[in-house]
Amino acid sequence: MKQDLDRLMEERGLDAILVSGSGYNNPAMYYMTGGTPLTRGHVLKKLQQPPVLLCSPMERELAEASSLTVINMNRYDYLGILREKGDALAASVELYRRIFADLGVQGRVGFYGMADQGQAWVLLKALDEQLEGIEVHGDFDVTLIEIARATKDKAEVERIRDVGRRTCAIVGQTIEFLKSHRVNNGVLVQSDGTPLTIGRVHDEIRRLIAAAHLEDPLGFIFSIGRDAGIPHSKGRPDDVVALGRSIIFDIFPCEAGGGYYFDLTRTFCLGYAPPEVEKAYQDVYECMERIISSYAVGHEVRSYQRQACEFFEERGHPTIASDSRTETGYVHNLGHGVGLSIHEEPRFLDAPSNTEVLRPGHVFTCEPGLYYPEQGFGVRIEDVIYLDAEGAVHNLTDFPKELVIAV
Repeated sequence: MKQDLDRLMEERGLDAILVSGSGYNNPAMYYMTGGTPLTRGHVLKKLQQPPVLLCSPMERELAEASSLTVINMNRYDYLGILREKGDALAASVELYRRIFADLGVQGRVGFYGMADQGQAWVLLKALDEQLEGIEVHGDFDVTLIEIARATKDKAEVERIRDVGRRTCAIVGQTIEFLKSHRVNNGVLVQSDGTPLTIGRVHDEIRRLIAAAHLEDPLGFIFSIGRDAGIPHSKGRPDDVVALGRSIIFDIFPCEAGGGYYFDLTRTFCLGYAPPEVEKAYQDVYECMERIISSYAVGHEVRSYQRQACEFFEERGHPTIASDSRTETGYVHNLGHGVGLSIHEEPRFLDAPSNTEVLRPGHVFTCEPGLYYPEQGFGVRIEDVIYLDAEGAVHNLTDFPKELVIAV
């Protein structure tokens, strides 16, 4: 949470942090500004001091809507510097020199936010070399901001829960859309007699997302048959919606303006389910139930991935625990944190470097799955879990798990 920032800065030996970039689709900047939709800006926080927001004069009134102290960048006259220096990099270095001198920034400074990798490297290298008294710091693995974001306060959880309610409604409306079609020769058909296609269903889902006042920056998954056996296949638009084939619907929209995400997956068959799909579905369902019942604060996150692999191997499925390159059976990690990014901390990778434990405030997915593309099916079920301040486990996903949908 944000109150952890000073502790995290001290652990890294940081005297200040600077978060830069757009306020949209830039989780670090969104987090620090409370979602203020700036085109570009900077948030500077010195150790044990409140952050300040530096903004363009064109967005000074927009910046005032944040809860931060605002500094108008006109104060540093970048245009004048650029005219004097005649070079964008030299002008940028001088701009940062003036900002840091004005705000009393010295020592080790951590840089965060979204930028082109090459441009960021050139700028940070120049700052490190040319600014006296400033040491540039960057986090390669999990950043300081990401660690702070990993635990949510009650207000954040309520926003995630609200997106979840709307997401569940979209899934329900999509199922009703499918059921509104008649069946002809084992295929859903439209009013003009042509087969209902995956592409047409995609169009309807996009309409429903927009109607729910949500955004879909990463796209969703609605795939059938063999494509359902490829975990991130979004589905081929020309495929027809047929009875008895597994359909994976994985939807992960966010608040309008690039805010908090939700993540929900359901697998179903229309009309009936083949025996092999029924068996895989039951294994996934039971794995999920067992693991959700075992979540507890203080337990190693990676241990739950091991549990999932052990469960599936006992049921005769290959897993990445015994073959890290397998593309059938259980092929991915059990879950991931959800917040201002669709994938954030905690991550359930079973690797020695993953020393994270479950903590109060964590919001994360539980999404075991089995994939057999050459047999023409895949199964995944996904709920979002929240651990409250007392460590109690809450399932934020209020949507039934039914394999067969009657049509």
